[in-house]
Amino acid sequence: MVIINTVVGYGSMCTIAAAFGDEGFFCSIDASGKQEIFCWEKDNSSSSASAYFSSLPSMAALSGGEGFMCGLVANTSQLYCWNSVNSGTDLVPLVFQNTAYSHIAAGKNHVCAVRGSYYSNIDSGIVDCWEIDPMLKNGSEYVSKSEFVNPNISNLVLSKIVSGEGFSCGNIREGGIVCWGPKSENLAVSENSENFVSLASSRGSICGISEDSGEVKCWGEADSVRSPPLGRQFVAVTAGSRHFCGIREDDHGIECWGDHDASLIPKNSGFLALASSDFITCGVREDDLLLDCWRMQKPSPPDYDPPLQLCSPGLCTSGSCGEGKFAFNASILSVPDLTSLCIRKDLRMCLPCGSNCSAGFFPSSVCSENADRLCTSCSLCQNSSCWNICGLPSSSTIEHEERQQIKKLAVIIGSSVSGFMLVLIGWLIFPRIMTNKEEQGKKHCTFCIGKPEVEDEVTVELQLPLSKAPSIGTAQVFRLSDLKDATNGFKEFNELGRGSYGFVYKAILSDGQQVAVKRANAATIIHTSSRDFEAELEILCNIRHVSVVNLLGYCIEMGERLLVYEFMPHGTLHDHLHGGLSPLNWNVRLKISMQAAKGLEYLHKDVVPPIVHRDVKASNILLDSDWAARIDFGLLSTGNKEQNGDIASDVYNFGIVLLEILSGRKAYDNDYKPPGIVEWAVPLIKQGRAAALFDHNVALPRNVEPLLKLAEIAELALKDEPSERPTMSGLAMWLEQTVKCGLTL
Repeated sequence: MVIINTVVGYGSMCTIAAAFGDEGFFCSIDASGKQEIFCWEKDNSSSSASAYFSSLPSMAALSGGEGFMCGLVANTSQLYCWNSVNSGTDLVPLVFQNTAYSHIAAGKNHVCAVRGSYYSNIDSGIVDCWEIDPMLKNGSEYVSKSEFVNPNISNLVLSKIVSGEGFSCGNIREGGIVCWGPKSENLAVSENSENFVSLASSRGSICGISEDSGEVKCWGEADSVRSPPLGRQFVAVTAGSRHFCGIREDDHGIECWGDHDASLIPKNSGFLALASSDFITCGVREDDLLLDCWRMQKPSPPDYDPPLQLCSPGLCTSGSCGEGKFAFNASILSVPDLTSLCIRKDLRMCLPCGSNCSAGFFPSSVCSENADRLCTSCSLCQNSSCWNICGLPSSSTIEHEERQQIKKLAVIIGSSVSGFMLVLIGWLIFPRIMTNKEEQGKKHCTFCIGKPEVEDEVTVELQLPLSKAPSIGTAQVFRLSDLKDATNGFKEFNELGRGSYGFVYKAILSDGQQVAVKRANAATIIHTSSRDFEAELEILCNIRHVSVVNLLGYCIEMGERLLVYEFMPHGTLHDHLHGGLSPLNWNVRLKISMQAAKGLEYLHKDVVPPIVHRDVKASNILLDSDWAARIDFGLLSTGNKEQNGDIASDVYNFGIVLLEILSGRKAYDNDYKPPGIVEWAVPLIKQGRAAALFDHNVALPRNVEPLLKLAEIAELALKDEPSERPTMSGLAMWLEQTVKCGLTL
């Protein structure tokens, strides 16, 4: 039986392949069930690329060489080769055009193919090889070359073959690898007797995945096989000109070795198919079957921006899938009338099972006969089955930590020289303290700034569900001792973050309510007088909006300036985009964009006098328990409606946040060229290539129009001339309309 490898690269066979060199391009088999081919080139839009290669027949598998591509025609198993000059002309020599092949491998300037029907279970073992010149217009001039015709391999049955520069290699069915061609001796693989489930070759080296161990083994040029991963299992391997990449067995993540930049490799996505060219790798994502492309080095040639089309994640074969694999179920794509991704109904697409998920996700179901394991965001982890995977503490761990804190406190008190006197005094005045504690809960400011007044019967509880937020300024006056207790003495392990205002701590009040406490640093206290502090605090007390982090209270004892805010359990937008927390899907990102815009619109338009934030950035957008966005601030600068320049700066900074949401890139990052996100993204948007911005670490939706609209809105907010920028009201309105369009995940 012919064993077909799932994912391979240069000189190998897959559903996606790359042609190398200056005339290089990528091609892939679509997921429409017709096995049609679509291709894309450097700096080429998907529409023009699709038209450019529109004459290609449907194909079962692809393999790329230097400036040319070959494929097995789906219905006949015959070979068809083409280049970017003319995709409508078959470059296969006439003598081989009517032969059926079960496997093909395109090298730098030659092709080898194993005779036999692709879909049959009969092995031929006869290998045809010939040189190819992609600059010729047809295959009539091609002839077999003696240097690639090896009589020693004519009696061997090869399950798969690969080709590089001046050599080809095949996996012998009985075990081992055999290589031939003028440069084959450089590989030194003759003594190997293992079987390999997948092979891939670069220009001068070869790597394979051992059938026994699942680990990678490589031979050939030192640069391209430098530092291969050890002790890790893979299900597939692909190769570029001087690098290799593999798909890990457990989480289907990417790992590369050889000449590459590790910082460019996607970290949080699983893949099912890969292909590499000289400097670019493209892959089919397991979540949505859309294509991602990324550079392998910095700097590198222009990007290959793939069209937004669904791609087949594996080769169509006959027979059952077997252990460790599942048959892909096309119904999960929600495409009308699509029952299979294979052109023939008796075929199936067998893909490797995953057992783990990428960072921030946990496997909520195991792999079955017709479905891979399901990965769910750790934010939805609710029980002990996922606590360890997501790095969450169990309830017993939390209780243990609390007991330890109590023990430490007891030791401190017990070791005090005056411990006995404290106990005695406490016994004498305990009833009075309890009375004061009960009354303390009733002490609030009737007005925002002022002395606490005791209300007779009714207490004002500021739980602040925003649908019931008070319409006048009301804030609680907290005691310094209570806030110290609530933050464990402002200890570092309670720290949530640091900003220009000071430190932010998580606090648990005596009634169990979670809040965030902002403690002013010395610089803030020195540069802000008590009068200014109280004046601006008065304004903060009157701010109440669903998209703003609302003030609950304050404390100004002992020279301290403490602000108590609603607690946002899901952290900052910056943490999710850049800090390693669970990634946000596109629906959530769109809603965050709209909600943040509405929060800024409220500050600019509805607060009197209007407030200019002056520090709009991803770290100042927080996410509440419902994953809704809230604008965060300490003390703000107030202005008037004539301060259009300052307000326009908020609009500009918000535009930068929109680009971060779209791309997942930081506002400024020296690892990229150019390092500024505006200088990188705006030209792409103006060129109509906004799809190149989309974050590769998040599954793209079926309908990408809302994301393209988001890019247009960001470009408007980033106008060089402040007077040309829209208002936050305009941005909020457009974003609300964009969210209403919705995304189909």
